[in-house]
Amino acid sequence: MTGSPVVTQLLVAALALVMFGLGLSLGTQDFTRLFKHPKAVVIALLLQIVVLPLACYGLIVLLKVPPLFAVGLMLLAASPGGISANLFSHLFGGNVAMNISLTAINTVLSIVTLPLIANWAISHFAGTGQMVPLQFGKVVEVIAIVLIPVFVGMCVRTWKPGFAARSEKPMKVFSALVLAVVAIGALAKEWQALSTSFASIGPAVVAFNLVSLLAGYYLSRAAGLDKPMSTAISYEIGIHNSTLAIFIALAVLDNFQLALPAAIYSASMYITATLFGLGVLRRGTGPAAAKPA
Repeated sequence: MTGSPVVTQLLVAALALVMFGLGLSLGTQDFTRLFKHPKAVVIALLLQIVVLPLACYGLIVLLKVPPLFAVGLMLLAASPGGISANLFSHLFGGNVAMNISLTAINTVLSIVTLPLIANWAISHFAGTGQMVPLQFGKVVEVIAIVLIPVFVGMCVRTWKPGFAARSEKPMKVFSALVLAVVAIGALAKEWQALSTSFASIGPAVVAFNLVSLLAGYYLSRAAGLDKPMSTAISYEIGIHNSTLAIFIALAVLDNFQLALPAAIYSASMYITATLFGLGVLRRGTGPAAAKPA
């Protein structure tokens, strides 16, 4: 389950560079504009904190997921959006500023919500008595990998607008290449876990991923949000931080089986998220009369 430290460091560096590229396309107005759309923020947080855990529980009951896998799936549902959510939103026309802001907000909130949901799942499904401590380190990780590179990119845009304009398209191509590398790496890294456990937990993991993406988009559109905002919310709640879920399962709870749902998810989400972007977002589906929040 653990990859090479060198590969991990290179991946983190690549993602930080991508975040820098996103920063080149953002201005402070992209963030201040969010204060004019409180409904979008409230919808995203309600989906992340309330709707997704309930949907996950429903899938667990419906598909009769084994107890330990059920805990692992709830752990995944309680995890905040991952960095890849920003990349997918960038590639498929989402409001990236919304993604970046939501990633920070959800990560901070997950310090409390993730242990609460995970501890309830452990008690309800497994009854092992283990507890999940508060993960304050995740805040530092998000600041280091997401917020700081984006801030630097925004500063470069302010100081060198010509360079930022010229770099926007190459950085978008680079984003696509990073996604391809991450997808291939995830498949290779988790292949053994994927092949041995997919029959028992795979359908539930894929179903949860699809439900998250579709609910995020269509419920946001039904609530009156525009397509870029709905796309951002969809990817923010549809692309979870599986690395965090795996870390808690292995390092905190010391249970390999609890990590399997997140391991399968870390490989399959790139496929489902891409198909969702091409099949739903590129077709421009959604209520035509929806108005911006």
